[in-house]
Amino acid sequence: MGTSRDLYVLVIALFFSILFPELSSLPDPSFYDYLRESGLPAGIVPKGVTNFSIDIKTGRFTVALPVPCDAKFENQFHFDYNISGVLSDGRIGNLSGVTQKELFLWFAVKGIHVDPESSGLIHFDVGVADKQLSLSLFESPRDCSAAESDLHTVGLYTPRDLKKESGDIQSIFGPPRNRWTVSS
Repeated sequence: MGTSRDLYVLVIALFFSILFPELSSLPDPSFYDYLRESGLPAGIVPKGVTNFSIDIKTGRFTVALPVPCDAKFENQFHFDYNISGVLSDGRIGNLSGVTQKELFLWFAVKGIHVDPESSGLIHFDVGVADKQLSLSLFESPRDCSAAESDLHTVGLYTPRDLKKESGDIQSIFGPPRNRWTVSS
C-alpha cells in the first residue's frame, strides 16, 4: 500500500497535468531540434534519421540513417549509416560518417562550424582544407538518395566500426556490412 507521500506526489502530478496539459503532450525533440538549438542549420544532416542518441552534458551524439546516401548541395556529400560527433555552440567536432567530394576525390569531413550570422557561411573541415559554403544551402534537411557505390573513399577516409560505440543503433540494421576502401 502507498504512503501518504506517494499519494501527495500523485495528487500534485494530477494537478499539474490538469493545469498544464501541454506539458505532458510535448513531443520529444528531434536531432534536427538539437542542431537548431546549437546554432547549426538542420540541413547538415539529411532527412531520414531513424534513431539518435545524444549526451546533453558532453554533446556527444550518434545518428542512424536507414541506408548510406548521397546529397548534392554545392558539392556532393556522402552520409554513412552512422554519423557521430560532438555538438557544441555553432559547431560539430570529431565528426565521422560524412565525406565530401572535391573535384574527383572524397575527403572525410572532420568538423563543421558556422560563421557569425552576418557572414552567412558554414565551414566544413576536411583536414587538408576548410570548405566554405552558403549557410542558406543547409536551412532544412534534404532528401538523400541511396549511395550508388560504397567506393566513396580513396585512402583519405577509413570507415569506423561504430558497433563498439553504439551497439543499440547498429542493432537496428543487423550485422555490420562489408565496407571497401581503396588505398595505395
